[in-house]
Amino acid sequence: MFQNIINAAERLQGHANHTPVMTSGTLNKLVGADIYLKCENFQKMGAFKFRGAFNSISKLSAMEKSKGVITYSSGNHGQAVALVGKMLNVETTIVMPKNAPSTKLAATKEYGAIVVEYDPEEGSREDIALKIQEEQGLTMIPPFDHLDVIAGQGTAALELFEQAGSLDILLTPCGGGGLLSGCAIAAKGKNPDCRVIGVEPELADDACRSFKTGILHSVKNPDTIADGTRTASLGKITFPLILENVDDMVIVSEKDIILAVQFLFFRMKLVVEPSGALGLAALLNKKVVPKGKVGVILSGGNIDARTMELILKS
Repeated sequence: MFQNIINAAERLQGHANHTPVMTSGTLNKLVGADIYLKCENFQKMGAFKFRGAFNSISKLSAMEKSKGVITYSSGNHGQAVALVGKMLNVETTIVMPKNAPSTKLAATKEYGAIVVEYDPEEGSREDIALKIQEEQGLTMIPPFDHLDVIAGQGTAALELFEQAGSLDILLTPCGGGGLLSGCAIAAKGKNPDCRVIGVEPELADDACRSFKTGILHSVKNPDTIADGTRTASLGKITFPLILENVDDMVIVSEKDIILAVQFLFFRMKLVVEPSGALGLAALLNKKVVPKGKVGVILSGGNIDARTMELILKS
């Protein structure tokens, strides 16, 4: 898998943004370590999801591309698939919840995707997407449980190590586990002693409970502000990869997430969505004791105005 991530990085060269790594003397002093923030909020379409979408779709055969692709997403993966489809001239269909952030819905449509909206209280996005896939002969590009998607996401950590040097700890948000499993493999490939820690909202703690018990848990439609982590559970591929390559999982409260978004906005002038701020939330509330050089993946910046207004006024 590490070689697959290296190959994905080569495939993404010239297509994905080489996102910046930001540091803050104030933050370092506050937590007592050297913190390196990998700013995937500056990635194309505003999140790390572009990496996995491009890596997987670009590998499809000409026949598969001609028939089109389909996926299901709460927002960022849908945007990523839509944008990659536009870039590679591949028709895309995205199944999205009606309550997805308005900015994510609008952007997905603007990239030219066919958007199928559904009520998450009444139906399963996976079932809806599978039915359309079978009817139209499309190729499924799932949001996280796919080896090429995972390899693409892992390039974020690969880049971080190249930019910041070897890290002692890597903190990564976790929803379905594509980013976490990919980044864990990349981190261990660069430094086997790097301690990789996944971070989840406590209202959507299925991955944390799964990691701690070794049994797959799920949380249906969790009511967390971190909408990118509202996946019901880890996947058949991501779960074993996380058990094998991740050292620990921690959870953070909704208040912790809000404080992290506020810190990034007011102190570092960075716009980061709640899901993207989970790693920093774990540092600020001391859920993780940092040491040496600590990398933090800020996974995205796609936040709508209303949510940001509520956070900044909290």
